[in-house]
Amino acid sequence: MAFKAMTSKEVTKKVFNKEKLFVLDVRNESDFQDWKIEGKNFQYLNIPYFELLDGVEEILDQIPAGQEVLVVCAKEGSSVMVAEMLSDAGLDVSYLQGGMKAWSEHLEPVKVGELKDGGELYQFVRIGKGCLSYMVLSNGEAALIDATRMTDIYLNFAQSMNAKITHVFDTHLHADHISGGRMIAEKTNATYWLPPKDAAEVTFDYEPLEGGHDVTIGETKILIHSLYSPGHTIGSTSFVVDEQYLLSGDILFIDSIGRPDLAGLAEDWVGNLRESLYKTYRELSEELIVLPAHFMIIDELNDDGSVAEKLGTLFVKNHGLNIEDENEFRKLVTENLPPQPNAYQEIRETNMGKISPDTEKQREMEIGPNRCAVR
Repeated sequence: MAFKAMTSKEVTKKVFNKEKLFVLDVRNESDFQDWKIEGKNFQYLNIPYFELLDGVEEILDQIPAGQEVLVVCAKEGSSVMVAEMLSDAGLDVSYLQGGMKAWSEHLEPVKVGELKDGGELYQFVRIGKGCLSYMVLSNGEAALIDATRMTDIYLNFAQSMNAKITHVFDTHLHADHISGGRMIAEKTNATYWLPPKDAAEVTFDYEPLEGGHDVTIGETKILIHSLYSPGHTIGSTSFVVDEQYLLSGDILFIDSIGRPDLAGLAEDWVGNLRESLYKTYRELSEELIVLPAHFMIIDELNDDGSVAEKLGTLFVKNHGLNIEDENEFRKLVTENLPPQPNAYQEIRETNMGKISPDTEKQREMEIGPNRCAVR
């Protein structure tokens, strides 16, 4: 039987379409338990590669007949060898091209909607990492929010839409992934905006992003209104775009809320987080569509692959928005938190411009799931 490569884009489509897939992950058990490819109708078998060096005969009865099989490893090599052995045993099988390294870096653009006076809003879903970034397009201009380090994807997409990137924003100083915002701004001569309260230690020039500031994109006056909403970081800033969309950064997610501890100041910032969620956001229209900077679980994806929900719906369904007792809220966001993101201190220093790791080091620093949320 044949075996072939399956790209991250092809796997992403299976996730979006809720297709069935049997994943044989040949990484170590600890790596698999920490982070894996997730799909609503995916099945899994984790057998470390070193246990298969003598052949795959002993696991054949654990692989369902007639189901599409994908072999996954860290960088591709081991999965190719296992896929070949399974093929020789009579199975039709694929391996993940580029391994989990490629899965971590794949971005899938999803159109969120039209803007009132012309223009479009796209969400870039980093499916393997849970990161979400955005591009606002209007009359040949584009604004980019919370871009990842895979800068070519945004540059090529803007070019395909005949748009020039004129503004680049980061909603806050990220701790779970390396921002591509500054590099994209340099390549396109765009204005790079960063909340000044998060930028006390940065080593580069930026435009201070402060609450109440409007930026216009395109001739149709698509206003991006910034809204100071501290709590995840002291500078965290949300955006209301076109009076339709609330880009919430890492303050509010679909099924969870932001954690305040990644700068070591959870006790100091928990009050800010509560005020942002329970006062600032409560004053906004419940019809706004919330577009967060991350998702935590695959169930947060809509049928089209987007991650979005009305603010009013979240006020009803999101547990983090319905904790009346302040002490209970404080306990939720300061105790029993999930592990902190991999290399988060180095990532923060990279985003400040203090260190400049090479591409391979940056990949290593980002490996694993995002852990910006509490629920």
